[in-house]
Amino acid sequence: MRNAGIAVLFAAMIVAVGVGVQAAETVKFRMMAPIYVDGKGAGIKQPEGVGCRGDSLLVADTGNGRILRYAMTGGSWAPAADITLPQLPYPIRVESNSKGEIFALDGKLHRIGRIAPSGEFVGYIDLAGDLQGTVVPRSFRVDRNDNLFILDVFSARVLVLDASGKLQRQIPFPKEYGFFSDIAVDAGGNILLIDSIQRRVFTAAKDSSSVVPLSESLKEEVHFPTAIAADGRGNIFLVDQNGSGIVVLGKDGAFRGRRLSMGWKDGFLRYPSHMCINDSGNVFIADRGNNRVEAFLIAE
Repeated sequence: MRNAGIAVLFAAMIVAVGVGVQAAETVKFRMMAPIYVDGKGAGIKQPEGVGCRGDSLLVADTGNGRILRYAMTGGSWAPAADITLPQLPYPIRVESNSKGEIFALDGKLHRIGRIAPSGEFVGYIDLAGDLQGTVVPRSFRVDRNDNLFILDVFSARVLVLDASGKLQRQIPFPKEYGFFSDIAVDAGGNILLIDSIQRRVFTAAKDSSSVVPLSESLKEEVHFPTAIAADGRGNIFLVDQNGSGIVVLGKDGAFRGRRLSMGWKDGFLRYPSHMCINDSGNVFIADRGNNRVEAFLIAE
């Protein structure tokens, strides 16, 4: 355990991180100090998910059965809250909306809970009513307008709910796919899905009712992608869990290079599970195998 006084304050960006032979020349990650502990100096354990919006960062500290919240002031990050709830014993995905409410997916209960900004449990997202079929969420996202996008792997569809929780539409998965493991929504409102088996990105355009391929197979570039994210510049990022790196794609799904590689030192990854990007270009990666969150800044 490194010194808590150093680990809890996340310094301003420092050196650029080196990568493999193929480099995305126009997308560079500049390393910030990684996040190891909460406000009391207790370590993070096997984090599965991260969510960032504005000056707030959420961490699904899965191994410890809790959600951690951090706040940014200037160029530094500091612990803001430790949320442990019996209704969400195994959080794997976390997001927030414009009101500061927190949404968390529990990996064992397969339910999405809503948490007040104060940290109190409000209730589970109600997916009953006119909705047909069983819902088993694998992941979800909250967009800029507080719409909720749920990746329902049991009934093979994407569910879109408005800010009030009312179901707006259901988008079926395509006929041929392997396994969709994560969902993202880009700045234009387009839905992005990552197929871990086919190693391919799919998309549903804003207001579209169908999911279509965006990229060709990326089997030569990625080992086993488990998460997907998009920034405000049109770049798409894939978390390569088994390859312990980040694959960068263009808006059209074309391969633009790899970032980061496997290792234990700061700036490296070991079986990462998820990532998020805020509007300022800050990147946070749930570095599960190293029991930490890696932090970077995108520079183009």
